Amino acid sequence: MDNHPKVRFLDRSTPPHISTLILLAGVSAMVMNMFLPSLPNMTAYFETDYSVMQLSVALYLAISAVMQTIIGPISDNIGRRKVLMWGIGLFMLATLGCIYAPNAEVFLVFRMCQAVVAVAMVLSRAVIRDLYDQDHSASMIGYVTMGMAVVPMISPGLGGLMDEAFGWKSVFWFFFATGGLMMWLVYADLGETAQKSSKSLIGQFKEYPELLRSPRFWGYSLAAAFCSGSFFAYLGGAPFVGTEVFGMGPSELGFYFGAPAVGYFLGNFLSGRYATTFGVNRLVLWGCIANAVGTFVSLVIFLAGFGTPLSFFGMMTFVGLGNGLVIPNATAGMLSVRPHLAGTASGLGGAIMIGGGAALSALAGFLLTPDTGAYLLLLIMCATGVCALLAIAAVYRRERRLALA
Repeated sequence: MDNHPKVRFLDRSTPPHISTLILLAGVSAMVMNMFLPSLPNMTAYFETDYSVMQLSVALYLAISAVMQTIIGPISDNIGRRKVLMWGIGLFMLATLGCIYAPNAEVFLVFRMCQAVVAVAMVLSRAVIRDLYDQDHSASMIGYVTMGMAVVPMISPGLGGLMDEAFGWKSVFWFFFATGGLMMWLVYADLGETAQKSSKSLIGQFKEYPELLRSPRFWGYSLAAAFCSGSFFAYLGGAPFVGTEVFGMGPSELGFYFGAPAVGYFLGNFLSGRYATTFGVNRLVLWGCIANAVGTFVSLVIFLAGFGTPLSFFGMMTFVGLGNGLVIPNATAGMLSVRPHLAGTASGLGGAIMIGGGAALSALAGFLLTPDTGAYLLLLIMCATGVCALLAIAAVYRRERRLALA
């Protein structure tokens, strides 16, 4: 809708405040990457191998993908607010399980349970689409994720500092406290935005084929999945590259690790500012180009023998820029293919994106060795960048055909 409703903070009878949406959108990113600088110390604490602890990234992403296929239809059926409250409560319980885990295996089980916090990211987007049309929702998602981008920008560095000062468990206590803040904000500020569905929950799940038959839904989803795939491969491989290739400690790695978030912040600002001017398709295309260029140039620098921490992490800002342009606009596009299925589309699209990310994160962590250095990681990232360009090209072709029909 074009008539933007008035917002009053902590008033459930009006739309949620942007700060509430930012926290909901950002907490998943925080839970995903704030503890990464602690992985070497957690490996030593649990007396296991790094490859085992690195599964805490891939398993979290995999379960998050599964959760998102469930969250969307449930929230379309019973409402966004109820699902958010239950999801955040379960996240807090899972976080306590991580803190008190006696061994790596138990930790990984509760780490997978933490993925229920995906409700916050999925439903913050669905709430926006409930309230705004396609281009305005892309703009709003852009501004929300611009604010959210501060989270992955500072959280790895903060996590590294907390690890060195208080140990890795302090990071998870921070997660628990953040969950409590989210619970209060949702209770006080977020009223129900979903339209009451006349379908049963099973009927809601039966709507999936309607989305899966849409070429445009697949184009937007795969563009987001492959572009973000570069970043998820980075999440799986960059801690190894930082520690084994460049010899960094947790705090130094945390400082450099947040480099993509600088570009992500800028990309989301551009999305918020220009989505209604240029439209979602053009911004997705530009984002895919930025992502591909950043990884390709970094690979060329390493092949030429000039790879340094500054060149490796610095070029990742282009990956962040690409994601900041692609994700809000591709999300708005996929949610607008079938507006009455906004929650379902948000969950399914997110599952495609996060599921691919889980696979790429695990692949990067599994394949990297001191002998491969950063080369293999950059090759994986380049390949996903090319696939993202092909996906948005398919959307352009489909829309040209629809225009001619």
